[in-house]
Amino acid sequence: MENLSTISVLQLITGTLLIIILIFSTVVSVKEKEWRAATRLFTLSLVISLLYIIIPLIPGDVFQWISFGLFVITTLFALVILLPTRFFEKKADKINPKGQISEKTVMFSRRLLDPDTDRYKDYYKTHPEHEELDLNFRSKPGLLDDNTAFYDPLTFTASNAIFESITAFYPNVDGEPAADKRNIDPDRLLQFIERWIKKDGAISMGVTETHDYHWYSVVGRGKDFGKEAQLPHTHAIAFTVEMDKELMDTAPQGPTVMESARQYMKAAVIATDLAMFLRKLGYNARAHIDGNYRVVCPLVAKDAGLGEIGRMGLLMTPELGPRVRIGVVTTDLALPVSKAVDHSHMISFCRICKKCADVCPSRAISFDDREEIDGVRRWQIRQEACFTYWCIVGTDCGKCISDCPYSHPDNLFHNVIRALIKNSIIFQHFALKMDDFFYGRKPKSAPVPDWLTHIK
Repeated sequence: MENLSTISVLQLITGTLLIIILIFSTVVSVKEKEWRAATRLFTLSLVISLLYIIIPLIPGDVFQWISFGLFVITTLFALVILLPTRFFEKKADKINPKGQISEKTVMFSRRLLDPDTDRYKDYYKTHPEHEELDLNFRSKPGLLDDNTAFYDPLTFTASNAIFESITAFYPNVDGEPAADKRNIDPDRLLQFIERWIKKDGAISMGVTETHDYHWYSVVGRGKDFGKEAQLPHTHAIAFTVEMDKELMDTAPQGPTVMESARQYMKAAVIATDLAMFLRKLGYNARAHIDGNYRVVCPLVAKDAGLGEIGRMGLLMTPELGPRVRIGVVTTDLALPVSKAVDHSHMISFCRICKKCADVCPSRAISFDDREEIDGVRRWQIRQEACFTYWCIVGTDCGKCISDCPYSHPDNLFHNVIRALIKNSIIFQHFALKMDDFFYGRKPKSAPVPDWLTHIK
C-alpha cells in the first residue's frame, strides 16, 4: 500500500498540473472571447479536480486503486501523444511547379472583363470552358455591392475607400534606380530591412532567388495588360502581415473584407517603401501589391521559407496559419537567401484536418488528398465557386481562414499546441479532435464587435 500511496502523491501532482494548465487555458480563452472553449475548459478542470484530487484523498483501497489506474492511464496517454514521430512523416515536396500561370485566368482579372469589348471576346474564345461559370458570378450583385447579403454601408464603404487608396501606390511600385549604386554589406542590409519592416508591422520575412514559376506569364490587369510579366530580377523579399482575429472571426460578414483591405494596404505601404528604398540604393526593385502583381505571392513566400501552401490554396504560416496577407518586393540586388525551412508537418496536418472544406459556404475546397498539378502535388480550390459566393454576400468571405486551427492567436497557449503538432503525427490527430471539441467543427460566425455596431 505504500507504493500506492506514492502513486497517489504523484497522481495529486499530475492532477494539480493539469488543473493549472486548464485554468490557464480558460483565462486565455476568456481573453480571446472564445466562450465555448472557456466554458468547456473550466468544466474539464472541475472534472479533473474530482478525478485527480478528490478521489486520491478518499480513504480506502478501492479509491487508491482508482487513483493508481488514473495515473497509469494519464502517463501512458501522455507518452503516446507526446512521443516524437516526425521521422515517420513524409517530407514536403521539393519539386518545383512547371510552367507559369497567366494572370488573365485569375478570377480578379476575369471579373474586370467588359462584355462589350474585344478583350472579353478574345478571352472566352481562348477559354470557352470559363464562360458559363463566369456568367454565373456576373449574374450576382458583386463584391462590395449594395444589394449583397451582408451589405453594410460603413464596412463596405470603408473597404472600397481602402482598396481605391491602394491604387494611389501603383505609380510608385516601380521606377528607375538611382544612378549611383551603393555598396553595402548584404548581411547588414538584410538585417536592417527585416528590423525595419517588422517595426512597420510585418510578422515574418524571408528571401528567395526568383524562379520562372514565381512570375505570371502575362499581366492580366491594369495598364500593362497583355505584357510579359517576368522581370530580370534575381531575388525576392517576401513578408507577411497579420489580419486581426476578432474581425476575421465575423466571417463572412462586412468586417472581414474591411480587415482584408486594411492588411492589403499595410502590405502595400511596406512593399512600396521597401522598393523605393532599394531603388535609392541604386538597384532595380518592384513592389507587388493588391491589384498590381507580377508574381504569384504564395509561391514566392513559400520558397522564402514563410510557410506551406495548404488545403485552401493559401499560404499557411507556422505563426498564424492563413490569417495573413503577403507582400513581395523583387529586385536585382543579390541578398542572402533564407535557409530552407521544413514545414512538412503543416501539410500533414492539412491532410487530416479538412476543417476549411467543412466550413466553406461555397463548397469550393476539396476534401480529397493533393493531386499532381503542373508537376507538383497540391490542392486547388474551385475558384469560380468561391468567387461567385463573394458576389452573393459582398465580402471576400474568409470563413476558411477564420476557422483554421492554425489561425488561433500567436500566444504561449496556442504556440505550445503548434510545437506539439510539429513534434508528433499522433498529437496532430489529438489536437484536431480537441480543436473540434473546444471551438466546434463548424464554428458559428462571431458577432460584429460592439465598436463597429454601437456607434453614437
